[in-house]
Amino acid sequence: MLYLIVVTMLWAFSFSLIGVYLAGQVDPWFSVLMRVGLAALVFLPFLRLGELSKVFVTQLMAIGAVQLGLMYGFYYHSFLYLSVPEVLLFTVMTPVYITLINDVLERQFHLHFLVSALLAVLGAVAIRYQSIDAGFITGFLLVQGANVCFAMGQVSYKRVMNQQNQRHSQPIKQHQIFGWFFVGAFVVALLSYALFGNPSQLPQTSIQWGVLVYLGVIASGLGFFAWNKGATLVDVGTLAVMNNVLIPAGIVVNLMIWNRDADLVRLAVGGAMIALAFGVNQYQQSRLKQD
Repeated sequence: MLYLIVVTMLWAFSFSLIGVYLAGQVDPWFSVLMRVGLAALVFLPFLRLGELSKVFVTQLMAIGAVQLGLMYGFYYHSFLYLSVPEVLLFTVMTPVYITLINDVLERQFHLHFLVSALLAVLGAVAIRYQSIDAGFITGFLLVQGANVCFAMGQVSYKRVMNQQNQRHSQPIKQHQIFGWFFVGAFVVALLSYALFGNPSQLPQTSIQWGVLVYLGVIASGLGFFAWNKGATLVDVGTLAVMNNVLIPAGIVVNLMIWNRDADLVRLAVGGAMIALAFGVNQYQQSRLKQD
């Protein structure tokens, strides 16, 4: 749990840094490439080449490609359509996706996930009910794409690591294998930038470069390692809950430092509805555990 709490505090600033200094100014695909590339450099020196099976390496790369590479693609582009608090609020569905994906892998299904999803959509509408347009809908869908990728990666990493630890007499040292996670993400980021990137939108100021370095080395490199390691130490329910602790932390940071003029009433109403969706999901989960 400590790993997840520390990373939550770390990531609370990342949303605002992207929204204020990078969104609309630096090419999103270049931002993703830089962030993933720097994170990979942190862990490449620790890799133990030749000591892991090709299947395990492929699994780690695939997880990184989805949880980081694809997720960042959706995530960074969402800031072009939404404010930072809106992006944060719309990530509330990640816990629902975590439990849903886990149920799919366990061959179970619970209807209440659909109810939670619909309530969260209503909350999103409440936030921007006077100015819903194609851009807002696009932004909302982009965040949901990022949520699904992030959730899929967390559940998959937890399952893969548990399987590997069961096969070995001693637990795997995760810092020695996590570089493959970032290599997979880097491949996706490199291909995406080559295909869709805009070389004319590179960082222009030292602040923008500094933000990219911070996001790459600290928020992504150390942050994702600590988060995924923490995910292997808690149950799926706790992991789902911790995904949403980031939301109030991130909003408080954004409103206090960068976005003091935000419509607090509308954010509160929409946020309350989205929180209700999360509460319904958690209540149903607790009932299922009792049964």
